[in-house]
Amino acid sequence: MERRSFFKAAGALAMASAVALSAGSAGAQDKKFTIALIPGLTTDAFYITMRKGAEAAAKAVGAELVFQGASDFNPVTQVPVLDAVIAKKPDAILIAPTDKTQLVQPLKKAADAGIPVITVDTFIGTGQYQTGAGDADFPISYVASDNVLGGAIAARALAAAIGDKGKVYVSNVKPGISTTDQREEGFKAEMAKHPDITVLETQFNDNDANKAASQLQAVYARNPDLSGVFGANLFSALGAANGVQQAGQMGKVRVVAFDAPGSIVDNINGGLVDMAIAQHPAEIGYFGVMAAYAHLTGNSVPTAIGTGFTVIDKSNLSDPNVAKFIYSE
Repeated sequence: MERRSFFKAAGALAMASAVALSAGSAGAQDKKFTIALIPGLTTDAFYITMRKGAEAAAKAVGAELVFQGASDFNPVTQVPVLDAVIAKKPDAILIAPTDKTQLVQPLKKAADAGIPVITVDTFIGTGQYQTGAGDADFPISYVASDNVLGGAIAARALAAAIGDKGKVYVSNVKPGISTTDQREEGFKAEMAKHPDITVLETQFNDNDANKAASQLQAVYARNPDLSGVFGANLFSALGAANGVQQAGQMGKVRVVAFDAPGSIVDNINGGLVDMAIAQHPAEIGYFGVMAAYAHLTGNSVPTAIGTGFTVIDKSNLSDPNVAKFIYSE
């Protein structure tokens, strides 16, 4: 999919304007809106932090936030949760779809029932909404990090760490997850600009850190000159990092992690992970609720709202302006 030129701060500024309009009309309407947030899974620090941002926004506009999800990132478990939420008829649904294809029809049920849908973190279809084309363009907005850009940032950081030469690969979950697909896409596109770096075949680990560790050791056995690995999500990164440790290559094979829960501090300080690309999930939750509220109060919202990234490593880990982006546990 094409990267959106409007997936920048301009999206947040437009959102702020919409929210200002909404806030102005808040006193004129007496209804207390109920906004449901369905995360990719309930136990992950990323989504816990997203919930806190969403709760802050709900409190600011006087809405009720309902947080309900499954304990694993899987459409098989997420769809029943979605169905249960739809049955309660909230005023709007924010959801991190666990599959960009399998969640289309289940979410269409919400839209057909008159419940506005906003996707957060992940998307359905192409993520390009309100176009009038395709069967997955019905959500009002997509609020997320620009994951293509995030993958590119990871590639630049890894390239610098390995002296802009060597062999690297991506440790990924599985094809079909919008966010991790895009991170890999961005990583590879950026690495194509570094002619002395060879990108090896992607290893898919099914979100199993032990499998990611075994894959690292197998890749290293075939390529003893391996220089680095990019974990497209946290389990991929930590699994690969454990594989690096088991192979006795800590400090030689560099590891870049995507996402930054509290445990990343010890991982970076201990040398297991070299750097982490932190998203800003609290902002995603906050802007998701604000977008829903703006829509419900008759204001237009951008079809895509982008949030930022922070690169965390040993050199800046103690900086409070950086540490604040480590996710809540």
